[in-house]
Amino acid sequence: MVEEFVQIIIKGSYQNRLNNFSRQPPLIRIAMATNDPLIIAHRGESHDAPENTLASVNLAWERGASAVEVDVHATADSKIAVIHDSNTLRTTGQKLIVAKTPLSDLQQLDAGSWKGPQWACERIPSLPEVLATVPPEGKLLVEIKSGPELLEPLRQATRDSGLRPDQIEIISFSLDTLTAAKRAMPQHKMMWVIRSHPLWRQYIRGVHPKALLMKLGRFGITGVTIGDSRYLNRTFVHHLKAAGRPVYVWTVNDPLRAAALLKFGVDGITTDRAAWMTTVMQQFRG
Repeated sequence: MVEEFVQIIIKGSYQNRLNNFSRQPPLIRIAMATNDPLIIAHRGESHDAPENTLASVNLAWERGASAVEVDVHATADSKIAVIHDSNTLRTTGQKLIVAKTPLSDLQQLDAGSWKGPQWACERIPSLPEVLATVPPEGKLLVEIKSGPELLEPLRQATRDSGLRPDQIEIISFSLDTLTAAKRAMPQHKMMWVIRSHPLWRQYIRGVHPKALLMKLGRFGITGVTIGDSRYLNRTFVHHLKAAGRPVYVWTVNDPLRAAALLKFGVDGITTDRAAWMTTVMQQFRG
């Protein structure tokens, strides 16, 4: 039955997915009754619009997203470009190193056509431009892809945005960078981005729950946002949640998996299809 449902999710139309979903066992209903998750639009509404552009971010807000995640790099002129990679090749077709290029030159590139001709006018936005789109109850997760050189312009951009501290969360794979960010911007939540591993590798890498909790406490980090895999299980999540630490999971595009994670107790689901995921979760609440 689960295999048949997965095929429906992959092959069916949008409405067929919802119709068939309603005939499944009450997994979603149970999950939604026990948790009210934050559905986070990964690089904006990136399934339908070019990632990390104003089009993708605004589409997420227009469709009712409560949170959006974007990636940021420092530019050669100490400004902040919203882009995932350290160079521009994948999303513009031209290779410029972000850290060695002024923002004005980066913004001459076409960052949308790779997704479709209708997006040809999209450019690489600055972080202040993205911050200006956040609605009164929206939340922006800013993933730092650079090093500590980005922290001062980031502090200034968040300060000047006019947004409340709870509307901006800082995330990063680098614990050192995140710790420095906490010192510079203590009013914001800091979420450590980690990958999920089998148990033996968790101990080798120092990311098993006990070690994680020690590091979060020591460096003043709020919680974790963890990559989804078969190694992420209820026990792992329970250890962190029992200590009062929030847990987000990335990147989840399957509602069945999202429901299972919600039953584990996670606080947020990062997805490329935030509007669709939210619709499914809301329709089958209760």
